[in-house]
Amino acid sequence: MENITASEIAGLGVGSLLLCATIAAPKVDAFISASQRSSLGMCRKCGDLKMIACSGCKGTGLKKDYGPLGFNLITDLSELFEVSGVKAKRVSCTKCVAKGHFSCPDCSNLRQVWRYIQTQKVAKMQLNDAADTFELESPW
Repeated sequence: MENITASEIAGLGVGSLLLCATIAAPKVDAFISASQRSSLGMCRKCGDLKMIACSGCKGTGLKKDYGPLGFNLITDLSELFEVSGVKAKRVSCTKCVAKGHFSCPDCSNLRQVWRYIQTQKVAKMQLNDAADTFELESPW
């Protein structure tokens, strides 16, 4: 077995750092963009667009149908290198029903309606409690 040189160890360290940075990049980007949006007073999830792209189809509404194995190496490589004639079969995304996006759960009207309903329920409960105490204190 040969000895490992210092430059090989340094190369291994740099390669592992680059791999970790590549894996962590989407999470770091999401964290930074969310903090920027909140500092600007915008919605943290959608940036006041009121919609979020579907993670299944990446906002296109269509997904590649790879079959039972879940991937097709030949089709992926041919599309990567733009080989004409080989195309993956595209099907409608079932997660977003081919829309490509969802309403933002933090700032959509559904969220506001839900909060309104909850506040109305609390107000009604408080009103009922006040009526019950009024009946107890009534001299009649």
